[in-house]
Amino acid sequence: MTDKLALPLLLSAPPPPSPPPTKPPPPSFFPSLQTHHLTLTSSSSSLPQQPQSTTPPYLTPLTTNLSPILRNRTRLGRAHYKSIRPPPDYRLSSKGQLVLQSLIDPLFDISRLDSLLLLLNANGNGNGNDDSVSSVAMDVLGIIKCLRDNKKFDLALSVFDWIKTRHSSFVNGSLLAVVIGIMGKIGKVSEAASLLHDLHTNDRVEIDVYGYTALITAYADNGRYREAFKVYTKMEEEGCKPTLITYNVILNVCGKMGMPWNKIMALVDDMKNSGIALDKCTYNTLITCCRRGSLHEEAAKIFEEMKLAGFRPDFVTYNALLDAYGKSRRPKKAMEIFQEMQDNGVNPSSVTYNSLISAYARDGLLDEAMELKTKMVEKKIKPDVYTYTTLLSGFERAGKDESAMRIFKEMKSAGCKPNICTFNALIKMHGNRGNFTEMMKIFDEIKNFNCTPDIVTWNSLLAVFGQNGMDNEVSGVFKEMKRAGFIPERDTFNTLISAYSRCGSFDQAMTVYKRMLNAEVMPDLSNYNAVLAALARGGLWKQSEIIFAEMKDGRCKPNELTYSSLLHAYANGKELERMRALAEEIYSGVIKPHPVLLKTLVLVNSKCNLLTEAEHAFTELKKRVVSPDITTLNAMISIYGKKQMISKTDEILNFMTESGYTPSLTTYNSLMYMYSRSETFEKSEEILREILEKGLKPDKISYNTVIFAYCRNGRMKEASRILSEMRESGLKPDVITYNTFVATYAADSMFEEAIDVVRYMVKNGCRPNQTTYNSIIDGYCKLSRRDEAIVFIENLRKLDPHIRVGEDSRLTERVKTKWS
Repeated sequence: MTDKLALPLLLSAPPPPSPPPTKPPPPSFFPSLQTHHLTLTSSSSSLPQQPQSTTPPYLTPLTTNLSPILRNRTRLGRAHYKSIRPPPDYRLSSKGQLVLQSLIDPLFDISRLDSLLLLLNANGNGNGNDDSVSSVAMDVLGIIKCLRDNKKFDLALSVFDWIKTRHSSFVNGSLLAVVIGIMGKIGKVSEAASLLHDLHTNDRVEIDVYGYTALITAYADNGRYREAFKVYTKMEEEGCKPTLITYNVILNVCGKMGMPWNKIMALVDDMKNSGIALDKCTYNTLITCCRRGSLHEEAAKIFEEMKLAGFRPDFVTYNALLDAYGKSRRPKKAMEIFQEMQDNGVNPSSVTYNSLISAYARDGLLDEAMELKTKMVEKKIKPDVYTYTTLLSGFERAGKDESAMRIFKEMKSAGCKPNICTFNALIKMHGNRGNFTEMMKIFDEIKNFNCTPDIVTWNSLLAVFGQNGMDNEVSGVFKEMKRAGFIPERDTFNTLISAYSRCGSFDQAMTVYKRMLNAEVMPDLSNYNAVLAALARGGLWKQSEIIFAEMKDGRCKPNELTYSSLLHAYANGKELERMRALAEEIYSGVIKPHPVLLKTLVLVNSKCNLLTEAEHAFTELKKRVVSPDITTLNAMISIYGKKQMISKTDEILNFMTESGYTPSLTTYNSLMYMYSRSETFEKSEEILREILEKGLKPDKISYNTVIFAYCRNGRMKEASRILSEMRESGLKPDVITYNTFVATYAADSMFEEAIDVVRYMVKNGCRPNQTTYNSIIDGYCKLSRRDEAIVFIENLRKLDPHIRVGEDSRLTERVKTKWS
């Protein structure tokens, strides 16, 4: 069907109906709608008018009862058509049945559409009843429905063009609802909106609740939820009362938009106040709405209300409730629902098992997830692409890359074709390990499997580059994403907020959040958590508490990720007392001691160098029989490494090896740090070589650690060699790199070399900081060369014209107070 084809005048016009009473033009159907010139007809360019004729030879008079034509079955993939008896509710006249039989015939020529549809007006029995105009409209509606059901969408729209052109007065809500539904199925939602707009504005057609509901559904089915909600708002403004179906559709839209629960329940209250009783679909939709916001308590309440209302939970109900518990990280409750489901005679399907597997994998309970897959096979339910991808993602999150790849190989050997979700998980796995070459190979391989990168693919790339501090790559991927036609959505904004904050660009992260609000994306739990995580990275605990208070005031219910971000905010902001107070609430049960929070306590205490507290959290985690993930294990390696507790570090490494964990770049960096401060400092470079051999890409921390190891031991030649390697790898040395050299030269009384490094920093755009100058000043003063320190301060502006205001005064005060 061509997109732009003028509607031809197919029939000689019937007698014009009496003109409607004069009334002012109606308001714009959608004030914000950019009108499209709607064209619906099929690929024929223009159809010549033909005189009314007798029944053409391609109509078979003996098919009045539309008996099905029996055909031999052909294998899937060949052109195959079969005549289908229209169900009784199509309510076709005898002429309508004849016309439909011809339309669904595989040999039908579209150029004969006009002469065929003229038959609907032909006098058949002389009394005019069957051939009345109203009967024509009824036939057209039935024909369009049947064509829709047989997936002949273009032909159905061509028939609608005919009735719109010849009998526009009979374009009513029922017909529009069917046509809008068809246009939604083939992705022509904007054209559908334009159709309603034009009919309402130009043809003065009154759009009823069925037309509105059809357009809301079309927008929703195409993922355009904000536009769907705008249509609902417009509908209310026009005084059109929603039906049960309208409410069910818009409640689903609200859930997809992540609308706050109190606003969703306000809609339910409106529904009840209008005298519309909730049906099973309503209850199922409400439970589904609870999944995104981790609202397991609200889901349970709706579930009980549903049963009290006399509705028997079905397959959809149980799957939605199970998924709500799974996404709320309540796998045990999900399992209880799974058992109840079977006890009540509802058989689980692959969807059920996949939701349950996801619940356990999300919480790191991978042994249990694998057991469920085994039971699934025992029940003769074949694991599908979602089963394998869920397990692959679970192993990736836990840091068990070998297990993840085993799942991938099993998936392919089982003949299960990977989908874009599988590739997204692999991209994330390789990216998180710093293996960017392999990551881009996976990205290039997508098209070989006839897949297309989706919004999650782009979000995954943004997240990977963001968490590695590669802000230029983040911006580049975002531009490519928009060039590919993808519009940023909620998860994209979350990813960008996270990416920029990981790069240290907190202002940019908050700008993204404001841009999201301007795009009329209503903040939900995921958005609040993304903002809190960004603030936490900067140690901005005061701002975090403001966001947290806003959530608790009713906009959004905090979850374990919310409290996790608060802990990180306190840790990074050095607010240890606040961190300890929140930890006590978790241990005491005031805040449920979720595994995520126990893992977070290991992380923040390790970060703050609080060994006893970190070990306590790690012990609590093991008491609850929760498998630690790679991040938790890395935190323990880090704090043991800082304390030079090599035997304890080896215990964790042995546990990782025995349990199938794959060491990450963070693991190796922590080990390099430990050895760089020890007598066996040369092991730091050995580990660097091991990283490169495994195909991982060392980061700045890796190189800076080895440089420190050599500088600390006076091996400046080796340190300079590693610096050269760092540059050759494409990494730009930062202020930490140069400060290591400055501090070493100053400590060895090599002040000219130290000042030369500062000069090089300034020339190459790396701004010296307080630590840079403190090292030189302290070096002079330790040797009782205070006068030279003062001279250095006096000449500092010549060395660094862009020195911060007051820096020279600060250094002078440091000499007086620290070295007097």
